[in-house]
Amino acid sequence: MKQDYPAQGIKALCRLFGKTRHAWYDRQWRQQDTGLKAEIVLQHVHQIRKTLPGTGTRKLLHVITPMLAEHDLGVGRDYLFDLMREKGLSIRRRKRRVVTTDSRHWMHKYANLIKDLRVDRPEQVWVSDITYIGMNRGWGYLSLITDAYSRKIMGYCFHKDLSAQGCVRALKMALDNRIYQEHLIHHSDRGSQYCSKEYVEVLLSSKIAISMTENGDPYENALAERVNGILKEEFSLHYSAMGFEETARKVAESIGAYNELRPHASCHYLTPEQAHLKGGPLRKRWKNKNLKNTEIPLV
Repeated sequence: MKQDYPAQGIKALCRLFGKTRHAWYDRQWRQQDTGLKAEIVLQHVHQIRKTLPGTGTRKLLHVITPMLAEHDLGVGRDYLFDLMREKGLSIRRRKRRVVTTDSRHWMHKYANLIKDLRVDRPEQVWVSDITYIGMNRGWGYLSLITDAYSRKIMGYCFHKDLSAQGCVRALKMALDNRIYQEHLIHHSDRGSQYCSKEYVEVLLSSKIAISMTENGDPYENALAERVNGILKEEFSLHYSAMGFEETARKVAESIGAYNELRPHASCHYLTPEQAHLKGGPLRKRWKNKNLKNTEIPLV
């Protein structure tokens, strides 16, 4: 913070430390500019966090960079990380998992069709999963259909139980939102909901190939698990203090913000809506030492 000193006092201090008065004032001006810069950056961070409350620092940097350019300002990654830590705005991830899949049933299970498959267009592979949301009274269950290429949530349903009905509604919404008519694979775990007669009939009548995990390993459906985690951690959907209807509205708002506003590092920092209009390999923007290519992996 800039402090006021008598001119003679400043002159004496500068002489004592072998500095000029210009150097003194220059330092005061730089401190003032630095404080103003941080204030502008934080204003944009808070604005973005209103709709994307759990967005991490790297994605924030990508989103605010064009905003800051309007003020002729620019910040680096390290500056933003330090500022977020200083202001207590860094995101802490929760680690928790509840099983919502029961694959011990008599219904037919399908083979895994996407192993080693490279996804290079939207609506080539859809992945499905169910996650839970705790509420003030009981639980709600969110069924999701996500496009593996664009990470766009194509369909969803927030339901009061784990019956197949919620999954079927999510699937029908995804089909209504479909914009391409090329060959499509639907991939899921081997849960009873996805093996049910009603669900399978919708897929077959839509001429969609059916693929399922082989060993019940969550890593075989890692992309769907990742989307679940984003909604819970970044949009605070791990728990709702509201009732079912209010929570359902929050789910809809969060999915809208996820699809339209949240950039994905695995999609060259495009939002899912933007990536869904693309085609061909998308450059990834996260680092993985085990992968040398820049094409988008399935998971």
